[in-house]
Amino acid sequence: MRIILITGATDGIGLETARMLAGSGHKLLLHGRNPKKLEAGARAIAEISGAEPVETYLADLSDMKQTAALADAVSAKHDRLDVLINNAGVLATPKPITADGLDIRFAVNTLAPYLLTKRLLPLLGRSGRVVNLSSAAQAPVDLQALAGRTHLSHNAAYAQSKLAITIWTRFMAVTNPEGPMIVAVNPGSLLGSKMVKESYGVSGGDLRIGADILARAATSAEFEGASGKYYDNDARRFSPPNPTAQDAAGEKKLVQAMEQILTRLT
Repeated sequence: MRIILITGATDGIGLETARMLAGSGHKLLLHGRNPKKLEAGARAIAEISGAEPVETYLADLSDMKQTAALADAVSAKHDRLDVLINNAGVLATPKPITADGLDIRFAVNTLAPYLLTKRLLPLLGRSGRVVNLSSAAQAPVDLQALAGRTHLSHNAAYAQSKLAITIWTRFMAVTNPEGPMIVAVNPGSLLGSKMVKESYGVSGGDLRIGADILARAATSAEFEGASGKYYDNDARRFSPPNPTAQDAAGEKKLVQAMEQILTRLT
């Protein structure tokens, strides 16, 4: 049995992944930002796993202080975490700028998972796994936009934030060569999540496609040597990400910019 924390686990791919993993007997720690949806998700998972109560963690990942508090809350209850699935994400939203002046896509999709992962590394240890939600949508990162100084369209901000998480996945894997395993995964394009339905007005594909690859990345032997890599579930294989993700100098600048932001906000 693995102890697995999933962010954004109240609907979409996150909840479907939780269902899948609970059915395999793992202990699930569910994160969400809506208390009613989080409670409903916990009930659904408890019905599958037979465990009561399911652990839940409430936090708004657009707020770096709340993200840090989430890591602290998990660390207070556990001395071990086997898997962290950084699933929470934002695309289109009526309020794209956070109270701290950041683009919410960079805050939730890039900065929060980086901060959460860093704070939970002691629990993950050498044998743990971190699964980062990337996307087929990837674009070179504007560091001014990352810092909230330049405003972007929904799609541009999303694509840049997803390349950014792919870049720091490689960076963190290189700087922690003995583990945990850290991999970036595109779960599949235009799957039927709330995000896709609200952003594109389409029903989307079967969420189980995305949940299956996240569950495999979290638990299967095929991902044992995957640290630092990018898995494209559209192609069903490990693939090169956007070429700028393999630029060492650009990678260093991105991580330095992220650290400066987090130092200011936490």
